[in-house]
Amino acid sequence: MKKLKNDNKSRDSNPEMANPFDIFTDEIIFSILDHLKDDPFAKRSFSSVCKSFYFIESRHRRALKPLRSDLLPRTFHRYPSISHLDLSLCPLVDDNSLAAVSAAWKSTLLSIDLSRSRSFTSAGLSTLVNNCSGLIEIDLSNGTELTDSAAKAIAEARSLETLRLARCKKITDIGIGCIAVGCKKLRTIGLRWCMRITDLGVGLIAMKCKEIRSLDLSYLPITEKCLQQLQQLQHLEDLVLEGCHGIDDDGLATLSHYCKSIKIINVSNCQNLSHIGLSSLTNGAKSLEQLILANGPSVTTDLAKCLSQFSCLRSIKLDGCLVTCSGINAIADWKASLDELSFSKCSGLTDECLCFLAERHKDLRKLDITCCRKITYAAIQGITNSCTSLTSLRMESCSLVPKEAFILIGQHCQLLEELDITDNEIDDEGSKI
Repeated sequence: MKKLKNDNKSRDSNPEMANPFDIFTDEIIFSILDHLKDDPFAKRSFSSVCKSFYFIESRHRRALKPLRSDLLPRTFHRYPSISHLDLSLCPLVDDNSLAAVSAAWKSTLLSIDLSRSRSFTSAGLSTLVNNCSGLIEIDLSNGTELTDSAAKAIAEARSLETLRLARCKKITDIGIGCIAVGCKKLRTIGLRWCMRITDLGVGLIAMKCKEIRSLDLSYLPITEKCLQQLQQLQHLEDLVLEGCHGIDDDGLATLSHYCKSIKIINVSNCQNLSHIGLSSLTNGAKSLEQLILANGPSVTTDLAKCLSQFSCLRSIKLDGCLVTCSGINAIADWKASLDELSFSKCSGLTDECLCFLAERHKDLRKLDITCCRKITYAAIQGITNSCTSLTSLRMESCSLVPKEAFILIGQHCQLLEELDITDNEIDDEGSKI
């Protein structure tokens, strides 16, 4: 035993036997950890090496996603620099929890996700916002019991840039007005399914929050009047109008006069829109890159000719639309080359249409033909021969595609990163792709 103690003492005093990482500063080791940010298991392995690594990793960590809210107190001292807190796995987060969080990470917290949390009130939000003055992102989605008093508390977050309020069904125009006045730095706001927000509330956002880049108004009871107010958002790039049944062709015509900055428009499930309204956008939306028309008008020659006028268009999603061969052939004849096409659950899509389309748009990167039950081996052969640069192919439930077709995918599409072949006939040979 005495000899063992002497050996340990000599090893500790010998600089050649010391921990080689001791010569590095914390900043250098933090830089090493920064390169492991995409691999959480690598960071876990790093912290398990020794106590010093455990201590360094805990001080370096910026993001935390606890499984239970009662575990939070244990993390306050171990992780002193948390900037992104995700509590979406913690359904029971009360005002005391928010107070503790805001006290522990008062100077570091930038983002918090409470999208699946319950039990907290406007008082807890007020404490959080007042203590963490640097907050730039809050997600309160699914806060069905939150009212205008909660919105008033949020309005105190003067640095807020991203706010998500999806399904906060009790918040009204009054609450949104408070947020618009207080949070003038907002760049992204999601109001999906906020059924008590009308043209008035959206107008207040447009009037006060001039830096808005992304605006989600899905399933709101808004009308053409609302779109007129959006002309004040000179930096708007992403507009979601999914399920807005009060928006029609005349409304889109109004939008066309001031939508030069818009790059993405989602008008899925808008039953009152046709190619006439979309054609009016061609006069203004010169920068449009992605158009989402799921469950919208039939894909006819008229629609295809209308969309061909968007010179920057690279992505189209036509999920659930009725597709005609003439419409698909018209899309194939476009001069612009598409990067992404989605035909999920489109009835009418045939082998002939798909082969012709693939032949003309050979630079296609993403293709979704989920539940297109009419396509067969011929379609896959045409796609794989023409679109060899595909990185994503989704073809769930294409029941007429035989197992031999999957071999073609492996042979020709070497750049694939995503492949969905759920509910298809495939054997061991095909699985080698």
